Amino acid sequence: MKKFIILFSLLGPAIITSNINNDAGGIAIYSIAGARYGYDLLWTLIPTVFLLIVYQEMSARMGMVTGKGLADLIRENKGIRVAFWVMLSLFITNVGNTMAEFSGWAASMELFGVSKYISVPLGAFFVWFLVTRWNYSIFEKIVLGVCLVYSTYIISAFLAKPDWGEVMQKTVTPSIEWSKSYLIMIVSIIGTSITPWQQFYLQAGVVEKGLNEKDRWASKIDVIAGAIRMGGGAFFIIVACGATLFPAGVMIDTAEDAALALKPLAPDV
Repeated sequence: MKKFIILFSLLGPAIITSNINNDAGGIAIYSIAGARYGYDLLWTLIPTVFLLIVYQEMSARMGMVTGKGLADLIRENKGIRVAFWVMLSLFITNVGNTMAEFSGWAASMELFGVSKYISVPLGAFFVWFLVTRWNYSIFEKIVLGVCLVYSTYIISAFLAKPDWGEVMQKTVTPSIEWSKSYLIMIVSIIGTSITPWQQFYLQAGVVEKGLNEKDRWASKIDVIAGAIRMGGGAFFIIVACGATLFPAGVMIDTAEDAALALKPLAPDV
């Protein structure tokens, strides 16, 4: 019981990092994969989750051993020049990622009749307030609570009533279609699941919690649980869209398209 309480107190950085990666951009990619190819791309989630575990375990271990964030280690080992270009690249990437997040936030709120000109400023203010006015402990608890929302993907997939036999077969049977769009979709799934900001955030989170080498056992559980949960979320998004949009021949290109396409199907789903 004591060990369980300790484990529960140490969990957080990897679970948050992995789950929040199922963001607007990730949901769009997984939705498009299901709508265009049905269950054919489910197999890609297995190697993706494995790679995510490897990368995040390395980041967590570096944070525990050195007590420093990834940016500090890059600067100390590669110099200021390299660190500058790395951080500039990360900044540009994160700007694009943030734009995708607010685009998804605006699209989802418009489904409830809230104008993007209202939802986006309110969302930006809340994020700013959360990051600048509250400490990391409160921030972590709030985001961990938000992670529970991803459980709705499981419900959606079951309500879609897919052929689970086919789903399981496609999950463990790799299939390759040598077309440009198919290969780009594979790269997109891997790219949206394993991103640069994850490694910086995870390592910083480990340092912020004060974890050290003695806590490595708990960090491993955190990393593995987070990666599997991320893969599970992606899995059920693809299944839900593969069971509803793919048979209907609906073509989507964004998360907003997926939401609008699924909305009229809701009574039948």
